[in-house]
Amino acid sequence: MNWQQLITNKRLGQEERHNERYDDRTEFKRDYDRLIFSAPFRRLQNKTQVFPLPGSVFVHNRLTHSLEVASVGMSLGSDVASRLLERRPELRQTMIGEIGQIVATACLAHDLGNPPFGHSGEKAIQTFFTEGPGQALRDRLSDGLWNDITRFEGNANAFRLLTHRFCGRRQGGFVMTYSTLASIVKYPHESAAAGSHGKFGFFSCERDTYVRIAEEMGIMRLSAPGEPLRYARHPLVYLVEAADDICYEIMDIEDAHKLKILSYEKTSELLLGFFVGKDREKILRRIDDEQLTDDNEKVVYMRSCVIGCLERECVEAFVRHEEEILDGRLTGSLIDHISDVPREAYRRCTSVSKTSIYCSKPVLDVELSGYKIMETLMEQMTEAAVHPGRFYSKQLIGRVSSQYDIGSSDLETRIMAVIDYISGMTDIYALDIYQKINGISLPIV
Repeated sequence: MNWQQLITNKRLGQEERHNERYDDRTEFKRDYDRLIFSAPFRRLQNKTQVFPLPGSVFVHNRLTHSLEVASVGMSLGSDVASRLLERRPELRQTMIGEIGQIVATACLAHDLGNPPFGHSGEKAIQTFFTEGPGQALRDRLSDGLWNDITRFEGNANAFRLLTHRFCGRRQGGFVMTYSTLASIVKYPHESAAAGSHGKFGFFSCERDTYVRIAEEMGIMRLSAPGEPLRYARHPLVYLVEAADDICYEIMDIEDAHKLKILSYEKTSELLLGFFVGKDREKILRRIDDEQLTDDNEKVVYMRSCVIGCLERECVEAFVRHEEEILDGRLTGSLIDHISDVPREAYRRCTSVSKTSIYCSKPVLDVELSGYKIMETLMEQMTEAAVHPGRFYSKQLIGRVSSQYDIGSSDLETRIMAVIDYISGMTDIYALDIYQKINGISLPIV
């Protein structure tokens, strides 16, 4: 793969007009602005990241997480671009300098496809078809769609949201640039190639769209003819992934400290574990010099130092492995290829998150409640889509926005419309609909 082809401002749905200029913004800045002002992005403020949506203590939701990931992504992309231009002056006449903006935009979009209640919501959609009433639809749906919905994946759903032409009225979804779209596809293969991890990058209905984008940019195809479709990653995916890895892991540690799930002693031990010798002493001395006495303020400072350390390490890893990345040979994430001390410290954070944070009572309570809400919505709405002529089905379908093609004559289109509708809900809206269809609450006029 080559950078000249990988960085393109051609837009999905406006290919023939990609050289037209509308204002002084770059095409990639226009992508960023479209996302920031979009309703799906705004709805992230009421979607769970890990912990329950805030009460007296404010923790991260999907919106604040995405903004922080975009900030780190901008730094990663800009620093990588500078390093690449130092090494390869021939790239100065290309759009390589726009990498920071592209990565930041992809970071904003990376969680757009996540359903309410995070991974619990994903699991509820999957198991409705693998363990619940949705099993009865197996013989009525194509293999491609069945693989998609039984392995429902927020990453693939984000690509669908950005590219799908709902009801034939929206040309190319958000009409984003090819480079931005390719940069969010963390798992560039179809669901049939997902393997044991169950991750994939695009649904069957967007398969041809991804192929068109990948072929235009010269992304390497890894699968042989007749095999499930599989591509190499676009190189910028590694930077988007790194920004996400840095933010969710380190910010979850900070949030857990705020919620008193982790003690100050444990939190500081984890964060200072990224540093040794003079670097560690420098951080402790700065805390003393600034006279930081509040434990939360100390954690905030240590966390900022860790993020800076990981950002620099990931830039180094990317530049060091550039050839492998362009050849589609690099395995794992950039975090897997950083220096020993920060890599082991990151793994300790991951271990503590799994044993102490993600299994904590507040997190489990959200997952249990969210799963039940999503399970009920999937059951009720799918039943309505399968039997649209019934009285109650008409009532339910009547409250679905016209942007979703739930009135289609094609069953598969109706099933995907149900998933589009439910996955696009916020946690609060999903709870509200759940209460109404179960007669728990009535609308107050």
